[in-house]
Amino acid sequence: MLQAACGSEFTAAVARIERHGRPVFQRAYGVTRDDAQARPIYVDTRFDLASLTKLFVATAALGAVAQKKIDLDEPLTRWFPQWRASAHDAITLRMLLSHDAGLNSGADFRQLLGFDILTYALDRELIGVPGENVVYSDLGFIVLGALLERVYGASLPWIVRDAGAIFAPASTMRPDIPATEDDGWRGRVQGVVHDEKAYFMGGVAGHAGLFGTAADVAHLTERFLGSLGGRKTGTLPLELVEEATREQAYDPVLRRGLGWALKTSDENSCGRRFSMQSFGHTGFVGTCVWADPVKDLQGVLLTNTVYFGRRDTAGLRAAFYDAVVAGADA
Repeated sequence: MLQAACGSEFTAAVARIERHGRPVFQRAYGVTRDDAQARPIYVDTRFDLASLTKLFVATAALGAVAQKKIDLDEPLTRWFPQWRASAHDAITLRMLLSHDAGLNSGADFRQLLGFDILTYALDRELIGVPGENVVYSDLGFIVLGALLERVYGASLPWIVRDAGAIFAPASTMRPDIPATEDDGWRGRVQGVVHDEKAYFMGGVAGHAGLFGTAADVAHLTERFLGSLGGRKTGTLPLELVEEATREQAYDPVLRRGLGWALKTSDENSCGRRFSMQSFGHTGFVGTCVWADPVKDLQGVLLTNTVYFGRRDTAGLRAAFYDAVVAGADA
């Protein structure tokens, strides 16, 4: 299925499947771009992870909770004093992680020209009462990245330094990274973050900007899946892992855990065969990961589907995950 889609749905893909914490399938498809500058793809090729960045940043935030540097439910005015005596003063870390803080989803990049993006995210008027409704928010995770920097007194790249994935790849690395969109003002984007807000922030942000391999994403996911399966897979205590992968905020389209999205229906990108206990995430450029603790199974699919335009690729993702389960059950 992926081989057939290569060259029309994407130029590059890497699929990785793990069962019981061990890789059972890993394969690379295609080339970095659809022109004379193309280079081959390997299983250790780095991709623009897009919003999968949120999983790495959310995991770092849970680490701060485990280290008792911050509590999930304390108001964040200690780190953002400008929120005191405002509608923002009830916002907690839990709300940022579960996308129900009332913050706006994002902004068209043309609205952001001349703005400091973090200031924009912190000061923009809320669109909902904190804790009431899910609004998937890039701005919330921009705030989360800044929060972690203030909690740790260090930069976001330092905070996630052990994750494998990196921000702002060196120029020498860029030709080997799958290209994304020709956005009309930067040209063909390759080895530089696709997300405009992250780009304006120098490629380092809490919502997007990491570049990593399928193995990097699988290793992060195994910290949660393995812990739920009784394996020692990281430093997060089991109670935090369970909290992160259970419903924190209801949404009829996609329920929210802490950082993770939770399967809500068979219309989700994990398809029909992943159980209702499954957790995962997607990225705009064509990246995704889903894990099923019932089957102790995870699948990572990294692609650059925006290369051929901003089309809905939910069907491609769902077909992949249906095939993952079919193969695991065979």
